[in-house]
Formats: sequence, C-alpha cells, structure tokens
Amino acid sequence: MNIAEPQLRKVVRAILGAGGSDEHEAELVTDHLVRANLAGHDSHGVGMIPTYVKHLEAGLLKPNTAAEKVKDEGTILAFDGHRGYGQRVALEAMDAAIKRCKETGLVLMSLRNAHHIGRIGTYGERAIDAGLVSLHFVNVTDHRPLVAPFGGTDARFGTNPICIAMPGGDETEPLLLDMATSKIALGKTRVAMNQGVEVDDGRLLDGQGEPTNDPNVMFSEPYGALLPLGDHKGYGLAMFCELLGGVLSGGGTIQPGHERLGSIVNNMLTFVIDPAKLVDIPWMRAEIDATVRYFKASPPAHADNPVLSPGDPERRAKEVRQREGIPLADRAWEGILAAGEEVGFSREEAEALRKG
Repeated sequence: MNIAEPQLRKVVRAILGAGGSDEHEAELVTDHLVRANLAGHDSHGVGMIPTYVKHLEAGLLKPNTAAEKVKDEGTILAFDGHRGYGQRVALEAMDAAIKRCKETGLVLMSLRNAHHIGRIGTYGERAIDAGLVSLHFVNVTDHRPLVAPFGGTDARFGTNPICIAMPGGDETEPLLLDMATSKIALGKTRVAMNQGVEVDDGRLLDGQGEPTNDPNVMFSEPYGALLPLGDHKGYGLAMFCELLGGVLSGGGTIQPGHERLGSIVNNMLTFVIDPAKLVDIPWMRAEIDATVRYFKASPPAHADNPVLSPGDPERRAKEVRQREGIPLADRAWEGILAAGEEVGFSREEAEALRKG
C-alpha cells in the first residue's frame, strides 16, 4: 500500500503518544521516521515502530528523556542519552554542537547511551542547513552482532554507519553521504522479508556461514550475518566506527564483556566544521559547483542512469513519495497496527487516520 505522508504522520504520532511520549517528543520522532521513508530509507523509517514499542515495554527505551551534557570544554561537547529516544537526544546534541560551532569554528561532539538514533543523514542535513560540514561515526551496542568481519563467517559487530555532509554550491545541491559499513543495512533485510523477496547475491551469510539470499536468516536462529561493504575496506571503516563511536564517546563497544539486553543503543562521535573559518565561501561554492559538474558529466554506463551526487537518490525519492505516497508492505503495516494495540491505540483508530 501507499500511504500519504500527512496520514502516516498522524498514525505514528498517535502511537508514540500512546507509548508515553509528550507532544514535542512524539512530533520530533515522527518527523525523523517519516523523513527517512520519504528519503527512500525505509529501513530507518516507520517500520521501526514495532521494535520501539517492544523496547518501551521492556524498559529499554525511556520516553521523555533529554540529552544530558556531561562535558563542556569549549570545542568539546559530550552528551549522555540515558536510553532516551535517539532521534530526540541526538538532535539535541547536534543542535548544541551547531550552535557552538558558529562561535568556535570547530566542534568535537560525542553522544553515548542513546536509543536507536535512526537515519544519520538527518543530523548531516541539520549541519548543511546551518552552512556547516559534519562527519559522524556511529556504533551499535546492546544488540546481538549483525555483520561478519572480512574473512569471517559469523557476526561480530553492527552495521556501524558513517555520514559526511557538506553544503552545495550556487548551482548544485548539498552533498550527503550516509551509509552503513555493511553491504546493506539490517533494516533493508527486514523490508525484503516483509515484502517476501530475496536480497541480491553477496550480501548475506546464513547461520552456518554459507552465502544466502534469504533475508529471514537475520531474524531467526541460527542467525546469519551481513557482509561488510567493500570487503576489507568496509571492515576497516566499521572497526573505526566501533572504536571512534564507542570508545571516544565512553559508551562502549559491542565486545562481549558488555551486557546485551536486546535493545539498540547508539554511540556517536561527530565533527562539526564551519568552512567560513577555513576558506572564502563564494570560492568554496564555485569550486563545489565545478567539481560536481565535472564528476556528473562522465558519460553514463547506462543511458537511463546518469551519474549522481551523494544525496541525489534521497532527493529523487522524496519528490516521488511526497507525490505518490509512502510505500509500506502489508506485513510492515500489520506490525505497526499490532504495535499500536500494544500501547492502547486501536487498529480501528489507526485505519481511520490512514484513510484521512
């Protein structure tokens, strides 16, 4: 089914409110999730609602929890999310870093113990809107491992995303690289499972360490594993996301000496840079235009698939989905309805909101 953005927002906001979030938090988390769907990142969109409700009921997600600033030393800011909604605490930490960066030109910000912070590109977009550059390194703890190291046959770490964001030029859109360091995100296997389709070759190992196309191996024992992006290169990036995000934030890593309660906890290390402190902005914008124009002028390997910039696929997806609605598999919608019932929001109420 395709659900219009406004109707989907109403359903998600209502479920989050029934789950204990105040109006401000419910709106903030809803906006993040729906924007992820609009950008084509369904793996980090409203399909996460059943997981969030499960963690709420287990006491592993704490609604109405703000980010606590635990260190403030000029260009260094550190925050603790205390298992609050990641979309809220990460945005609060990011906004504080942006504000400080406007004063200092450079900020190193860390966030620990946040529940799932969602699509990391959202925080890069926040920096772009402020005219800043940002780099983000994230690890995942409190969850079983999902990704096999290069050369290994079982999972040892999470999908550990990395994000780099930069404003565009006068003629070009902003540049946003937001990717898991695995070949695909776990959420994309969930989307494939809900749609009843296989994933492409070379993405998954089954529970015996053998290649498979079946996304179900990620959700039933013996669990399978995702494979790292770019083989040894993606594995190297993932390891540094684990160490930079987990160690320098103080939140810890996925190593088995730490208890795993079955939640999703993210730690993030973020650099925020004001380019105006380094270069002339009109020159920067012109140089970005020239560089992007040069790259995208490469003759396409396939006539109907021109060269794109990082961020172009998300912009294209948003344009289509705002016009045609956000696609949700029946299984995903059923999961959202069931999650709503768990917190006292009936499927009849949800369907009424969906239909407008």
